[in-house]
Amino acid sequence: MGQTLAVAMVVAVCAVLLFGYPVALTLGGVSLLFAVIGAAAGIIDLGLLAALPPRIFGIMGNDVLLAIPLFIFMGVMLDRSRIAEELLETISRLFGALPGGLGIAVILVGTLLAAAKGIVGATTVTMGLIALPIMLRHGYDKALAAGTIAATATLAQIFPPATVLILLGDQLSNSYRAAQLAQGNFAPQAISVADLFAGAIVPGLALVALYILYLIAVAIFFPEKVPAIAPDPAAPRGFALARRLGAVLIAPLALILAVLGSILGGVATPTEAASVGAVGSILLAARKAGAAGLLIPVMARTTQITSMIFLILIGATLFSLVFRGLGGDDLVERALTDLPGGAGGATLAVMIALFVLGFVMDAFEIIFVVVPIVAPILLKMPGVDPVWLGIMMAVNLQTSYMHPPLGPTLFYLRGVAPPEVTTRHIYLGIVPFVLIQLAMLVALWFLPAFATWLPHKLYGS
Repeated sequence: MGQTLAVAMVVAVCAVLLFGYPVALTLGGVSLLFAVIGAAAGIIDLGLLAALPPRIFGIMGNDVLLAIPLFIFMGVMLDRSRIAEELLETISRLFGALPGGLGIAVILVGTLLAAAKGIVGATTVTMGLIALPIMLRHGYDKALAAGTIAATATLAQIFPPATVLILLGDQLSNSYRAAQLAQGNFAPQAISVADLFAGAIVPGLALVALYILYLIAVAIFFPEKVPAIAPDPAAPRGFALARRLGAVLIAPLALILAVLGSILGGVATPTEAASVGAVGSILLAARKAGAAGLLIPVMARTTQITSMIFLILIGATLFSLVFRGLGGDDLVERALTDLPGGAGGATLAVMIALFVLGFVMDAFEIIFVVVPIVAPILLKMPGVDPVWLGIMMAVNLQTSYMHPPLGPTLFYLRGVAPPEVTTRHIYLGIVPFVLIQLAMLVALWFLPAFATWLPHKLYGS
């Protein structure tokens, strides 16, 4: 009876989300409702809910999660400092004379912004406002232009210092520790956010390369969709262009290297590096436009985004508590361990489930609700590397930002796209890029070293 209620609770959450109710309130409200039902049926004791306040205090006191508001502040401040316009203008001059060159410039600029901001929404809005009108003005196919921008913006989810990687790293760290303790290892090994940051770099760069190869293929077979840009006689060339490129690239690259280099080099924790990034973004904004006028709106936006994330986390904590009280974790463990194929079959089933859930839930919801339930089970199975599993989940969840009907990137882009770009154009445009991401998942499945090589080189086994 209890496990039936656990399944019903999951179905109820998905159904209420489809009606458009806020995620955090849905998780908390449905969980409370099923806790009362379970107590009335004599399945669980409502005293179980007394464990919620200590868990909330544990979340708020988590040093790793302190990096979230700092990285969000960095991303929002860089968004307001209008660095993207200079980058796109300069880099497009390098490639614009070639068919597809402007699209390649958009991918490169979007990658830099993704690595600097770590926030999908901010990158989507910035690129949608700046790059999309330029691509349309130069005759790019509407669907291709929209898809290129949407896919590039979602790189902010997998390129460090992605907010999603920080949250996923925290959840996997807890799950890995729980899995080892359940196996009788009372001196468990640790997995950190830095491990996931290092593991994400090679797959992230591989995705960028695949996006560019796709545009080159379109330029070869359908050049009318990605026309070359007519050269501007007044534009700088040669040494002047190189000097201009260096001027616009040095500051953002220095900030990215300072943040990621300090984390990967073991000099600073993600939280300490995030504070460096926040201060660096203020200095960049001051150099561009004066940071004083930006500070208050940036802090307000940072507070909004941070509050949304932590409210979802609190609702998901209550969901997890009630789900376990109803015996749902035992049901999931039996279902995964009984699948044919052992660890491979169970991991494949989880990956398919994450992809399907991405149609109705976003990455934050999946990380907070699903990962704490399935990750400890998978990590107890032989041969499942926690870094590999984390990067597989991150790339998989990246698609949840793009595929319809509820992909947040599609809504962000729809909100800033010109009227001539319809929702149909956006949906059609993202299809090839979703397929590229699925191909990346397949590559990670058969070549786990894509995710594990760099962490092992940096930190050993």
